[in-house]
Amino acid sequence: MNLKKSRNVGASSSLNGIDKQDAESKRKKKVAEITQALSVTPVDVAALRRMAISEGGLLTDEIRCKVWPWLLNVHLDNMPEQLGEVDRENNKDYNQVLLDVQRSLRRFPPGMPDEQREGLQEELTDIILRVLLKNPQLHYYQGYHDIVVTFLLVLGERLATALVEKLSTHHLRDFMDPTMDNTKHILNYLMPIIDRVNPEVHDFMEQAEVGTIFALSWLITWFGHVLSDFRHVVRLYDFFLACHPLMPIYFAAVIVLYREEEVLDCECDMASVHHLLSQIPQDLPYETLISRAGDLFVQFPPSELAREAIQQRSQETASSTFKDFELASTQQRPDSVLRRRRREQQSPPAAEAKKGTLVAVPSSARRFVRLAVMGLTVALGAAALAVVNSALEWAPKLDLHFFP
Repeated sequence: MNLKKSRNVGASSSLNGIDKQDAESKRKKKVAEITQALSVTPVDVAALRRMAISEGGLLTDEIRCKVWPWLLNVHLDNMPEQLGEVDRENNKDYNQVLLDVQRSLRRFPPGMPDEQREGLQEELTDIILRVLLKNPQLHYYQGYHDIVVTFLLVLGERLATALVEKLSTHHLRDFMDPTMDNTKHILNYLMPIIDRVNPEVHDFMEQAEVGTIFALSWLITWFGHVLSDFRHVVRLYDFFLACHPLMPIYFAAVIVLYREEEVLDCECDMASVHHLLSQIPQDLPYETLISRAGDLFVQFPPSELAREAIQQRSQETASSTFKDFELASTQQRPDSVLRRRRREQQSPPAAEAKKGTLVAVPSSARRFVRLAVMGLTVALGAAALAVVNSALEWAPKLDLHFFP
């Protein structure tokens, strides 16, 4: 018995060794592909987006320093060599920014010397105030610093300032309006996504009247405020920077759907469900959820969900300038009344979905779309092509010569 056990351990060790070799081989291949995309003229931004979306993202902060500017179309040649001094005392947002930055201790690596952390907090304050001073149309919101500190820790003050400004005037623009109307509207996409995939979870949440406020901090901080592992935060930032500005709400939806059993086992009241959903598990299968979020974006693009969003858009938002996946956007879905009737007519087995299945069973038309594009994609199948193509179409004021 001991011998057999020893052999099993040896076999397991051999398999682990093979897995590590395979992982290292994939890593080296990806690094080589990213290097190649950066070295060609013009830079292959489409390839960089695919690399950011695909499994593992951009791998290291060193690579992110090179790729994130391209994902946001920030020209490094146009950046000032030195950053100017910031007039803190005469800035209307200074006191609130200072309070938020002082509360941001958990966002810095554990064990960092106090002197180094305090220096970074000073830089964080200056980045925020610089962006707001240069763009008076933007309004500071609590949670903004959670996004900015991520860029600071990855890129350093100079590069982070440039990228945060571009991000603030595009992806985050709707959060920085004078009111929260556009932010609320974006949150209103959450329930229609859940409804398309799992009507039972949707109806349970509606009955509990939990609303969507539990996901507010997820959305406006790109999950930076609620995830404790910095590796997971930057992995999500790779994904979001390469995608449609509404992708964070799709990712929020897949988290809720992933926790289907927990939700349905909860007491059906607002306080209980809100408490459950407000606490994000730290051991989520991030790569699986990223892939599922991309798939949901393909199946249910924003243009298809807009009519079901509760609040009508009162003014142009960042997402409204985004052209959806062309094939998927032409497909129409039944209205809410017809969908309710269809659910009532479903046989019992159809309502008992297997736990963990996040993507709804596609119609024959959708299946054709997915099959048609599957062969043209890498890493994430249909999601990669759809997200990359729509990201390229939306990417703010991009110079055409960037793309082959």
